[in-house]
Parts: sequence; structure tokens; C-alpha cells
Amino acid sequence: MYLLTIRDGLVTRHVGPYESPKQASDDLDRLLQHFGERARWQIHALEAPEQLLGSAPTANPVRVRSRVKAAA
Repeated sequence: MYLLTIRDGLVTRHVGPYESPKQASDDLDRLLQHFGERARWQIHALEAPEQLLGSAPTANPVRVRSRVKAAA
């Protein structure tokens, strides 16, 4: 799935989801008619949370040791 993000000044709109980047690109011409000439756009691939969690490295606990100097 893909999501289309359009930014025009302070306005950001997210449109989608689309099945393919081509569908998002085809819809872009219609959507840009509602924005200014300087609008920026991006097509983002959406990832399922399961995919993100499955690819994250497992966290190893970190042991922190501190030294305290005794006052003389």
C-alpha cells in the first residue's frame, strides 16, 4: 500500500491508501489542481507494524556501572 503526501506551505494532506505507486501518481494530477504551484509531494510505501517489529533488532539490556570517589 502507498500513501500520497502533499505539502503546500503550512498545509499537509495525506491521501490514500493506493494499491500501487502508479495509482497514486495518476491521482496526483487531479489533486494538485487544488494546491498552489509550489506544492511538494511524495509517495510513501506503507509498512505493516508486524513487518517493522519483526525486523527490529532485539534489545539487549545494558548494565551501567558508576564509580563514586570517596571524599578524602
